[in-house]
Amino acid sequence: MAVRVDLMISLDGFATTTDQTPEVPFGEDWPRLVGAYAATRTFRERVLGDTSGAGTTGLDDDYAREYFENIGAEIMGAGMFGLHNFPDDPNWRGWWGEEPPFRVPVFVLTHTSRPSIEMAGGTTFHFLSAAPAGVLEQAVATAGGRDVRIGGGPTVVRDFLRAGLVDRLHVAITPILLGRGIRLWDDLRGLESGYTVKSETAPSGIIHLTFQR
Repeated sequence: MAVRVDLMISLDGFATTTDQTPEVPFGEDWPRLVGAYAATRTFRERVLGDTSGAGTTGLDDDYAREYFENIGAEIMGAGMFGLHNFPDDPNWRGWWGEEPPFRVPVFVLTHTSRPSIEMAGGTTFHFLSAAPAGVLEQAVATAGGRDVRIGGGPTVVRDFLRAGLVDRLHVAITPILLGRGIRLWDDLRGLESGYTVKSETAPSGIIHLTFQR
């Protein structure tokens, strides 16, 4: 069992955009940030349900495929689930439709109590208020010996990194500059200590940086 993070960030370290509108809730910059991942065969099949075999292969797809392998539980923040965008909607069920791509129990960190939501395909969202170590203990118990993924966003990922709870951190660095947002690397000086660091560059220009305990 390992605790894993996979995150896409810009060249200047931002994992979020700041140009969101009600019409474009992820922002105009979001497709630029995640474009290479969204173009992979694995993403198209796993997230979009496209079984035609379309999509890119190679290094980006290798990491996309690895993203879904051996996951037994997921942890995410309220912002990733969408509670910051829809705080007063008791019927909000996330961004992913009725069959989210996680297919495992997902623990959503929030200060607002909500009943669990069971979705098609094996995903169940559980909402709880807990410190990183506490929620990780619950996720590990649920994961059945498989890995636990800290899905995001970057603030939640930083909390787990600062607590020393992440065994493998993979960041896909997109060669664009966003200039503002939430930076992954803030307050993480010396993070590389205790990890073996590997870097690979895909033909898309994405730099895959892996910190492995």
